[in-house]
Amino acid sequence: MGKKKAGKEDDDGDGEKLTRIAIVSAEKCKPKKCNHECKKSCPSVKLGKLCIEVDKKSKIAFISEPLCIGCGICVKKCPFEAVNIINLPKDLDRNTTHRYGPNTFKLHRLPMPRPGQVLGLVGTNGIGKSTALKILAGKMKPNLGKYDSAPDWGEVLLHFRGSELQNYFTKILEDNIKATIKPQYVDHIPRAVRGLVGKVLKAKDERTESEGFDCLDWAVQNAELGHVMDRDIGVLSGGELQRFAIAAVIVQSSDVYMFDEPSSYLDVKQRLTAALMIRTLVEGDIGARRYVLVVEHDLAVLDYLSDYVCCLYGTPGAYGVVTMPFSVREGINVFLAGFIPTENLRFRDNALSFKVSERAAEGEAGAKNDVMSTFTYPAMTKTQTKGTAKFILHVESGSFTDSEIIVLLGENGTGKTTFIRMLAGLLKSDEQTKAEEEGDEEAAEAAGVPQLRVSYKPQKISPKFQGTVRQLLHKRIRDMYIHPQFVSDVMKPMNMEGIIDQGVQNLSGGELQRLAICLALGTTALVYLVDEPSAYLDSEQRINAAKVIKRFIMHSKKTAFVVEHDFIMATYLADRVVVYVGQPGIEATASTPQGLLTGMNQFLKSLEVTFRRDPTNFRPRINKLGSQKDQEQKAAGSYFFYDEDED
Repeated sequence: MGKKKAGKEDDDGDGEKLTRIAIVSAEKCKPKKCNHECKKSCPSVKLGKLCIEVDKKSKIAFISEPLCIGCGICVKKCPFEAVNIINLPKDLDRNTTHRYGPNTFKLHRLPMPRPGQVLGLVGTNGIGKSTALKILAGKMKPNLGKYDSAPDWGEVLLHFRGSELQNYFTKILEDNIKATIKPQYVDHIPRAVRGLVGKVLKAKDERTESEGFDCLDWAVQNAELGHVMDRDIGVLSGGELQRFAIAAVIVQSSDVYMFDEPSSYLDVKQRLTAALMIRTLVEGDIGARRYVLVVEHDLAVLDYLSDYVCCLYGTPGAYGVVTMPFSVREGINVFLAGFIPTENLRFRDNALSFKVSERAAEGEAGAKNDVMSTFTYPAMTKTQTKGTAKFILHVESGSFTDSEIIVLLGENGTGKTTFIRMLAGLLKSDEQTKAEEEGDEEAAEAAGVPQLRVSYKPQKISPKFQGTVRQLLHKRIRDMYIHPQFVSDVMKPMNMEGIIDQGVQNLSGGELQRLAICLALGTTALVYLVDEPSAYLDSEQRINAAKVIKRFIMHSKKTAFVVEHDFIMATYLADRVVVYVGQPGIEATASTPQGLLTGMNQFLKSLEVTFRRDPTNFRPRINKLGSQKDQEQKAAGSYFFYDEDED
């Protein structure tokens, strides 16, 4: 990858010189609380060179990259793990697009948007996707790495000469381009935008008049916002905020549309609808002149809405590199393989294949072989009332075994979390409540789910613990978090080492999610209930989380019920599925657990969507609506394509 261990020579063996970057974390570096170990141990400093400067009054240490010899001693000596030294190929230095300051994040290259096409961006968090969007939106001028003497636009255009980006930036300079961005964190929208949903959307609607069709009505209908038009933005849920944000961007008349993680908080149906809404922006004569960029971590959705893809790789928080554009299939496969053939470069040690497990292929019959225990639960009903609203969930009777993962599939508002909470013993069925009121303990026990020891990771994570991650792990799962097997199978893949000394209250959404998964799996139980483990995680973290959950459940011979909207992750995890049908928020029914093929077919038929499998890594791919493959599979009734020979 061009990245070498500290202490190696500056020549990579082929005569290609390496350039070195030093990263000092502003959050971790605490000069007032340490003995300046980095400076005292540096060989260059001992020779009288000002390689590392630390002032007790300053906030962070400064490392001179030209003087650094790459020994890595400062990295090992820093008590707060605030220093990182990384060697990069020399040619990357010539392609530096932006750097925020000394010893900070560095972005190499930029995605190249093309008019009339949707460009998808895929990569881990902290790798520069949002920085790239800000630059392409004209909200930030690229400094080409010269943070102390920013170049003028003439130098920037000269840097990108001969590429599509030269024309793009020329248009931005001439004010011919208007860019509109859907922000990544939609939960921050109520702080910036106030008022009623309907009034805000009407004020932003520019396309209705300019393009001669009722864009506002179309957007409201597709984004399912009709019932919230008279509500204040501040009271909207996460999913409603996301759909509002997408609609607010689409109704504006712009030359560049950017969507940063449009699928967060949405269920599978809503994700596909959002993808189709975004695709309409590049349709027709006007659409042929528009640029559309999408950052997306749900790879199935990214595949569905993009025309081509740029991958981003590097070290989160240190540097990011944008690849040249690939076709959609090739780009996502490159990201999953962790190898870029055009650059002969590997950026991840292990590739991921989405082969369905043998037990999933065998269905329910196979799921009951070679297991020790079978548990059953009766048919149940749960009625919930909130104000004047009333929701009824019907649960068909079912059974589950150990060494099995059951995935719950359904739209938002159909009662998946309600069922999980019933399994956790936090909610009682109507039948159980009635029997208890009548004093019939035996009937009450028979009417509820079996009383098993469960571990529950809730959908919404609200941290209340005031200490560090290490202290919380010690308090909740003291024996497990230091157990060698748990460390290698769960802690390391979830990258807990990087956040173990951070305060729980200071963690980001993705860091909290990884911590919650570790806490849930580290709790001794027979049944593990995991509600939306992919929320806030990037593509690579989702892959790791899915592998961790599957391996842990199979090795420990336990059972897991998982609620998941990321279709690739759901398919990878599921041995069997529970499908929810009905009217969201009003009345719904949860099916008995059924085989993956049968259940997925039933679920996808309700969405009118077909999937095929990629022959390279077997990941599910959504067929374009109305395509020949889509029509063939619908005619055959095979909405979820699965060829047993592929296993």
